[in-house]
Amino acid sequence: MRFMMIHFPKIYQTAKPGWVPDFKDMEEMGKYNEELGKAGVLLALDGLTPPATMSARVTFKNGKSKVTDGPFPETKEVIGGFWIIQVKSREEALEWASRIPAKDNEMVVEVRRLFDLTDFDPETQKEIRKKFGDDVADEMKQ
Repeated sequence: MRFMMIHFPKIYQTAKPGWVPDFKDMEEMGKYNEELGKAGVLLALDGLTPPATMSARVTFKNGKSKVTDGPFPETKEVIGGFWIIQVKSREEALEWASRIPAKDNEMVVEVRRLFDLTDFDPETQKEIRKKFGDDVADEMKQ
């Protein structure tokens, strides 16, 4: 099963353009990321800059898109980064999420399962294989 652990750092709500995380905090997170890698569960990870740094939103209405530049003061929760892990169960994903190095009230981490090919009915699974090929379908089965 694949899960995304989405990191919502509270400091991102007020971070100014050019803000970067403390190096010591980055080192601690790096150690955690190494643990994920050594355990063989890490598929991908990355961090995002705060919304005050070159952010924009694209909204859609009546078939047209509109770009609005950030920052967005009304935003209450801001994604700071993510990990994609592959584990055997929801419980294992939650165990990994609980080990993320964080100080009190520093962040919230949301854990969500990625769609799996088996979530779809057999006919849709067949169509996915037909349209996107076995490689894509097999990737979805992980």
